[in-house]
This record gives sequence, structure tokens and C-alpha cells, in this order.
Amino acid sequence: MIQVEKATPGGEVAKIRVARSLLGRPAYFTSAYWVDGLLIDTGCAHTARQFLTALRGWRVELVVNTHSHEDHIGANADVQEAFDCTVQAHPEALPVLRDPRQQRLQPYRRIFWGRPRPCEAEPVGEWVETDQFRFQVIHTPGHSPDHICLFEPDRGWLFSGDAYIGGEDRALRQGYDIQATIASLKLLAELPVEMIFSGSGTVRDEGRKPLLYKIAYLEELGQRIRSLHQEGLSARQIRRRVIGRELPITYITLGHFSSLRLVRSYLDGFSAKETPAEPVELEREPPPTPPGEEVEDDQPLRKE
Repeated sequence: MIQVEKATPGGEVAKIRVARSLLGRPAYFTSAYWVDGLLIDTGCAHTARQFLTALRGWRVELVVNTHSHEDHIGANADVQEAFDCTVQAHPEALPVLRDPRQQRLQPYRRIFWGRPRPCEAEPVGEWVETDQFRFQVIHTPGHSPDHICLFEPDRGWLFSGDAYIGGEDRALRQGYDIQATIASLKLLAELPVEMIFSGSGTVRDEGRKPLLYKIAYLEELGQRIRSLHQEGLSARQIRRRVIGRELPITYITLGHFSSLRLVRSYLDGFSAKETPAEPVELEREPPPTPPGEEVEDDQPLRKE
């Protein structure tokens, strides 16, 4: 499923929202943006053919990926073959772009987005230039170590990828770093932002306000988690106190996303002096316990 629409009043930026259709409904939208021959991300592999059709008649000279997750690089190879264009990304993303099998895909990721085909790619520089615009490249780890954002200073346009997607985070995926995410958001909030073009497809024209709101929410949540941990509560007890039961996404992803991972990411980021880190077993975490069958915190059996 593809949706193409104007993302700025003057039409300089086009938004291309893509999602695989499951049972006639979009499974999960992600977005790419086109501006003056520059393509920022390419959606997922399941919609690559539709994505190319949507670009028919457009000029594409360069693809820049915000990061190497499969829902942002899925049509790289198809676009590169069709337009004979260069693909660029953060240096840490290049091994996955060149060989996507280096990135393990859990079942839900294969179903929703699919595995991309390999493409040729090179490191992005400090600036990306088109005929009319000049974009600053900003390293913004947290969502992934290889994440970057693009900022056009004359227009105040911030292409945030998944570094900022709005909402109030209540679950986190394995491998995400919540403290790095907050630091990256603070870095972005220092910019004279006018519009935010997020990886989810939401376009915000409220300047820095959405960034500042997200920072305040995440920091306040972290303060609550730290306080409860200093009282001696376990990660699971904190999750129950602060968030409640696990969300549906935990069961859809078999625990790859979970509220417990969010809590643990906060705890991992606190300094040893303030909050001694909990010992973490190296075994793989089992799938979440179905609703109504959770193990009570005061029972000896632990599934953390």
C-alpha cells in the first residue's frame, strides 16, 4: 500500500508512506521523503515494486538512509537499479546495506517488512547537497547506532527518521538505547527547527515543541524509574508500577518490543553510583507470559 502526498505547503517535499497490506489493511506504515532529487529512505521490501511505480517520472539522484533497519532500506536496490543513483548512509550502516542478511529479522519483521536486497552504498558526508538545498547530517544514535538525521537550516526542515516519531514511548525494542535517544533528541532540539518530517509519516510544523515535549516525557519517566529502583524494586515491579501490563506489541513481537525492555534500558543507563545495575542473565529472554498468567514478583520463579 502506497500513499503519496505533498509534505510542505509549496510542494518542495513529497511524502511516500508505505505499508504491506495484510487482510486488506496496512500492517504498519513507514515513510520516505523526496526533495529536489534526494530520496530519504526507501520503505520496505514488500512494497518495493509499488514504491518504484510511485517514483515514475521523478528525478532521483541520491538516496540517503537514516539507518539500516529493514523498513527504511527495503527498496534501495530497486531504486538504485532504476535510477543509477548513489546510496549513502552512516558508515556503521554500510555492512547491512551491502548484505542485509547480516541483520537478523524476527518473524514479525519478515511479515511486516521483509528482507531487503543488497545494494551498493557509500558513507554519507557531513553535508548532503542538491541543486536547491543543503542538508546537515547529524549522527543521532539511540534508535540504532547508525542513525542519522538531515537538517536543512535555511528552511528549518528536520528529517528525523526514527530518532523522533512522536508519541509517548511505553515499550522498547531490543538493542535500543533510551539514554542515547534522549541525548540525540536534545541535540536536535538545539537546532532552529521549523518542521519535522518523521519516519512514521507524521509531519509537524510546531518548531522544536514536539522535541522538547518528548524529552520532558522521557526524562520524567526515567526519574520515576530511578526513584523506584532506589527503593529496591525489581525491573518487573517497576514496569508494573509505572506502565502496567505489557502492551499488545509485546505479544505480536514475541517480546522483541516490551515495556520491561524500556525499564531495563533506563536502568542500564544510570550510573553505577546512583543505581547499581541489576545482574542480567545472558540467556535469551523467553517470550512474554500471556495476559492473566504473569508470574507474581514475590514468587521464586523469575522469567527475567
